[in-house]
Amino acid sequence: MKNKVIMVFATCPDTALARQFGQHLVGTGMAACVNVVPGASSIYRWQGEIQEDQEVMMIIKTVHERLAEITAWIQQNHPYDLPEVVAVPVEDGLNGYLQWVKDAVAAQD
Repeated sequence: MKNKVIMVFATCPDTALARQFGQHLVGTGMAACVNVVPGASSIYRWQGEIQEDQEVMMIIKTVHERLAEITAWIQQNHPYDLPEVVAVPVEDGLNGYLQWVKDAVAAQD
């Protein structure tokens, strides 16, 4: 799975925090790109109760080798007790774009 491009989904309570997280993840080279998508309505069960909140989705483009680092950083810096961090492999895509993701993350090593 070396240099396998992945997309990591994580939510934040507001746009300002999501932008701050995105700037850090890209600035430190953990991610090539972070999309900040406001307006997510989340309905979930937490501590036995159904909750509904407005959140901001982050779509983080990176490689599998950076997932543990990203997960640890989000967990350490996030205001939620249990932040969402879900990674999915990118099975296919525009070769040039996928190479750019790999190169952008590798350039920061």
